[in-house]
Amino acid sequence: MNKKLALYIVLFITIFAFTVNAQEGKLVASVSKNKLGVNQRFRIQYTIDKQGADNFKAPNFTNFKIVGGPSQSVSQSWINGKMTFSQSYTYILQPKNKGEFNLPPASIEIDGETVQSNTLKIIVIDAVDVPQNPNDPDYIASQNIHLVAEISKTTPYVGEGIYVEYRLYFSENVGIYDNAITESPQYNGFWNQEVKRNGTPVKEGTYNGEKYRYAVLHKALLIPTKSGNLTIDPMKMDIVVAVPTGRADFFGNVITRQVRKEFSSTKKTVAVKSLPTLNKPENFNGAVGQFSFDVSLSKEILKANESSQIQLTVKGNGNLKLFELPKIETPKELEVYQPERKEDVSITSNGLNGSISNNYTVVPQYKGKYKIPSVSFSYFDPKDEVYQTITSDDLYVDVLEGKELATTTDNNAVVKQDVKVIGSNFRYIQTTTDLQPFSNSDFFKSTLFYVLLLLPIITIPIVILLNKKKEERDRDIVGNKQRTADRLAKKYLSEASKQLGNKEAFYEALERALHNYLKAKLKVETSDISREKISSLLQGKNVDTSTIQHFIDVLNDCDFARYTPIDNVQMNQEFEKAKQVITQLDKQL
Repeated sequence: MNKKLALYIVLFITIFAFTVNAQEGKLVASVSKNKLGVNQRFRIQYTIDKQGADNFKAPNFTNFKIVGGPSQSVSQSWINGKMTFSQSYTYILQPKNKGEFNLPPASIEIDGETVQSNTLKIIVIDAVDVPQNPNDPDYIASQNIHLVAEISKTTPYVGEGIYVEYRLYFSENVGIYDNAITESPQYNGFWNQEVKRNGTPVKEGTYNGEKYRYAVLHKALLIPTKSGNLTIDPMKMDIVVAVPTGRADFFGNVITRQVRKEFSSTKKTVAVKSLPTLNKPENFNGAVGQFSFDVSLSKEILKANESSQIQLTVKGNGNLKLFELPKIETPKELEVYQPERKEDVSITSNGLNGSISNNYTVVPQYKGKYKIPSVSFSYFDPKDEVYQTITSDDLYVDVLEGKELATTTDNNAVVKQDVKVIGSNFRYIQTTTDLQPFSNSDFFKSTLFYVLLLLPIITIPIVILLNKKKEERDRDIVGNKQRTADRLAKKYLSEASKQLGNKEAFYEALERALHNYLKAKLKVETSDISREKISSLLQGKNVDTSTIQHFIDVLNDCDFARYTPIDNVQMNQEFEKAKQVITQLDKQL
């Protein structure tokens, strides 16, 4: 048994050593920023991903002054049976002059071979404004966190869909503990629709040439409804940031300090182009995108008074919800009802995608064959920048049975036709009867007589008892306020209760219910104002501080819960909490 165990250990060590040695070592150089002022500092780090490396040689930092380092760190971990290893050498440098400089490669020896790192380009510009204390937490937060609005296209046509995406970039130097949107962007001049997302995953990216992590906080589809320079106002957020203090604890872990800071995206301008007037079809109705068009008839052969369906359908990508379908023309002998509009549209990475249709119900009255003329549909293709027109084929309805359509050349002539019996509209006059004698009974001393006689005697005590109960209830002022508050809470939270179990929809409905309640009570729109303004409005109404704080906590929970995993138990607890808050507020307002 001991021999077998020893054999397994030797085999494991052999395979482990072979795996480690089989890896090719790579020395990678990275910097905290590629572009900086002549009075700023940056960090350069050299990382080797293989054990056994030695004799590290840094390059000659000719145009830079070493203000910190070198510091060395080692990291090793096992994940799913796979080992990862890294060894790093870090320097803090400050440029001596302005200009563009190439940092030469560093080198290290691995298994008797010398491995070199990649070269890096650093751009040094004029001195920038920096605070007297470079370790100021607000300054560190502003340098390491950026709220950015990115637009997919800045010069669309009217009716052409674009995307705006709000990204929060943050470096590895800081941590984010909490965030809340204090001012939502306004999309004046755009039809807009929020794009639903599955969570808020953190991704790797670059901002101004530097490596950052980022999360997409909000994404919306925008369709401009008019031409000209349209502006998108900034989004504003309050973020709790953990910034390093420059000190470490006993175990060498960096000590951080939490600060709350407001961040804002920049105002964006979209230059919307008008649709060209050259070769514009007369029947163009505002459709922009790439579409197909079809007109179909459910039944071509039928009888009089039977119905058939004419369906006009547009499919494709574009502003499907922002234009009207063309109308059909039918012979006057066909009775046509108002169309029923159907939409099957979803938001994809290409914009609005799906189909819209109008369904016409047609009922013929006379026998014959009738022609439904062709229908044309025109749209503008923003990719090819041309108008396209699609024309359907003529349709024919063949009515085999029914009344004959009277025809005459004399407009004043009266055409005589035989009366036809249809259903039960006309009947023959009956010549015999089948009458029965009508029986009548006296009301006096009947069952109904005694019931009506005793009814007042029974009803009066019941009415007196109910009035006493009502008076007692009216005198219960506290109870009446409680019942009224409970009814209001149920009224405003009814939509949220229907969405329990659906996290995104539940928290949107819950937040909307809280704002609708305040709007009804305070006669002011609260969905677009900050939490602090809401608190001051409630304080002006002499609402308790604890009740105000509970209300703000529920609003903050609605924002925070969309980006964290939540189960049904937590949603039920949040619902009850919101119900109690509305009840408490209504007692005081």
